[in-house]
Amino acid sequence: MSRIVTVAAAQLGPIQKAETREQVVARMLALMDEAKAKGADLIVYPELALTTFFPRWYHEDRAEADAWFEAAMPNPAVQPLFDRARAHGMGMSFGYAELTPEGRHFNSSILVDKSGTIVGKYRKIHLPGHVEYDPTRAHQHLEKRYFEPGDLGFPVWRTMGGLMGMCICNDRRWPETYRVMGLQGVEMIVLGFNTPSVNGHKAKEGMAQRLFHHRLSVQAGAYQNSCWVVAVAKAGSEDGHHLMGGTLIVNPDGEIVAELEGEADGVIVHACDLDDTRFGKQTIFDFKMHRRIEHYGPITGQVGVVEPE
Repeated sequence: MSRIVTVAAAQLGPIQKAETREQVVARMLALMDEAKAKGADLIVYPELALTTFFPRWYHEDRAEADAWFEAAMPNPAVQPLFDRARAHGMGMSFGYAELTPEGRHFNSSILVDKSGTIVGKYRKIHLPGHVEYDPTRAHQHLEKRYFEPGDLGFPVWRTMGGLMGMCICNDRRWPETYRVMGLQGVEMIVLGFNTPSVNGHKAKEGMAQRLFHHRLSVQAGAYQNSCWVVAVAKAGSEDGHHLMGGTLIVNPDGEIVAELEGEADGVIVHACDLDDTRFGKQTIFDFKMHRRIEHYGPITGQVGVVEPE
């Protein structure tokens, strides 16, 4: 019997520095209503969905950036999202900047079930960028200044009728992200991203190549772990800084089955059969039968490259 999760990938266009949480949530609610009208029972929003991509702004006093963080989830500004999702009988996932009661800072995402209950939290592990202001870059990318690396690992949750996982933006480029969840039987990975259209280290790398690497990473992760991947962008020009689109849904064969054109607010909806993950998991990617962990030691035993002597 099929296990269908009808997913809405809800891209957000640019969020300007001056926009309030309430203004952004109103846009998210409109996308949720559109997704409901198209039959979705799970909606996925981007990384840092409630604010502009603030790590591009340098604050000498690190604490000045705390205004971009959420000290509670839900809070009054985002409670309408939880209420509307519950009314629609829809699960959701979105990313935000998390400030813990202990004063720690994470780039986080949550998974909410159809009852409006938070059933999972993920904190971004593969933080890109740098800590201090770098005048040689085309733009600043200060995630390492404002966030700690995630401390929750790559968990998988049994919800929405299947095994669900999350990751965020740069995580999608690392095969370990997918494999750790794959070893827990993950059937669907949802992820949001805010990816600059320009490589701060390589200005000649154009949008076409940026999108190629994005699709390559997501498709490889889906295929090599026989799972669905839903990747959702925040896109467009935020106060003069451009983010690329590329919102898409990939099936367990690594094929793009839906992709959103443009850089504005928008939704693509696809019925994802979680049972489609079984063939790959039981054949070429039957991990128990084919993995040879006695040869994989360097993956967890070292960080950087060690060349042979």
